[in-house]
Amino acid sequence: MKASKLRELSVAELEQKLNETVQKLFQLKFKNASGQLKNPLEIRLMRRDIARIKTVLAESKLSKEREEQREKG
Repeated sequence: MKASKLRELSVAELEQKLNETVQKLFQLKFKNASGQLKNPLEIRLMRRDIARIKTVLAESKLSKEREEQREKG
């Protein structure tokens, strides 16, 4: 999923998406270990999706903190 589409989601939706993606990664790793995974590239793509989601979550948390500091400052 593209980062621009992820930025449109709320924090709760991002956290849900992160949990789903982590579960999918676990399943892919399990399939890979048992030899059932046809395309091992999927593991790398899933890891990158997780990194994107975590990055967008961190960006949103930082922006909220900055807004709070501006209001106080």
